[in-house]
Amino acid sequence: MANSRYEYVKSFEVEDEVMPPNLMIVRIEGCNFDTFSDIHDLEKPNDEKALALMNSCAAAVLEEYPDIVFSYGFNDEYSFVFKRKTKFYQRRASKIMSLIVSFFSSVYATKWKEFFPHKEMKCPLSFLARLLCCASLEVLQAYLAWRQNECHIRNLHNTCLWMLIKSGKSAKEAVEVLQGTQKQEKNELLFQQFGINYRMLPEIFRQGSCIFMMQAEDVVKYDEHGNPIKRMRRRPRMIHNEHIAGQNFWNGQQYLLMELGPFENDIKKIKAAYVRSFLFENKLMPSTWIVIRIDGCHFHRFSEVHEFEKPNDQQALNLMNSCAVAVLEEFKDIVFSYGVSDEYSFILSKDSKFYQRQARPHQQSVQHMFLDAGQVRKE
Repeated sequence: MANSRYEYVKSFEVEDEVMPPNLMIVRIEGCNFDTFSDIHDLEKPNDEKALALMNSCAAAVLEEYPDIVFSYGFNDEYSFVFKRKTKFYQRRASKIMSLIVSFFSSVYATKWKEFFPHKEMKCPLSFLARLLCCASLEVLQAYLAWRQNECHIRNLHNTCLWMLIKSGKSAKEAVEVLQGTQKQEKNELLFQQFGINYRMLPEIFRQGSCIFMMQAEDVVKYDEHGNPIKRMRRRPRMIHNEHIAGQNFWNGQQYLLMELGPFENDIKKIKAAYVRSFLFENKLMPSTWIVIRIDGCHFHRFSEVHEFEKPNDQQALNLMNSCAVAVLEEFKDIVFSYGVSDEYSFILSKDSKFYQRQARPHQQSVQHMFLDAGQVRKE
């Protein structure tokens, strides 16, 4: 498109560069995860294999993208923190979001059999992502404290809920029993009715998992005398900690101090204004056309690995077209699409109210439907 009469079209692309010194976080979360877990009979309230799969995918993300230095996750969500001075994809929010969430989704589908060898994936799990800006380390610290607190609240509630259901109550009855109860009351319910000390449950359930990169010595080869030759390599490390936003934990990790900086104080209370900023969603203007364009990332490398026919592989093009058809069948607001090579553009009707015209769900729902269709049709 460069230096052509169509170059003006690039002016319609969203300018969404995250200006430094803002810190960037990408948070992904499962879409309709409750339905997915029911279909695949995942253990309630926590399935250790499913959590291990999420952690493995998060580690793969950190290994693939060196600019990500820390991640935290629980249940069906993961947050990825970029180093302070990153110039990853020119710090463009939409590019970064779509890249991280599509890579995570692909790894999840690829690794499924590794963790569930006797369970077929009946439908792919889609993920949504959002990129959050943190103006300072204090805001980042508040975000991490907020997510870990959410992990605790959800897990305590879900543990009580499912113990009540397993004891014979209906889902509606269990919800009614828990309605209005506080933390201490839920702890007492677990202990008195089921003999469960909540603090003795596995850390991965109560605290979530954090993965960050660290330098570790690795044997790269052996010399002619059989002596190991070692080099320092980046390796993901997973740990569980009760206070990931605390000074003691964070300031004890040398790699995080180098790439992000130290936390100056412990958080006593999360500011409501910070939480509101974490939940903010941009909306697109009414009565404007919405075009969503997706294109393959590192497609040349992908085509080399899979030995595609050059310059065009008919089967690969047919797969792209088939995925596009699946997107149009799923989303009635899409009225036209056009594709070439590894890209496709989808046009929504001018007066579409799809996802209340929120930009992020628009882009990612189409992207994931395309990816999911590719996984299904590939097999």
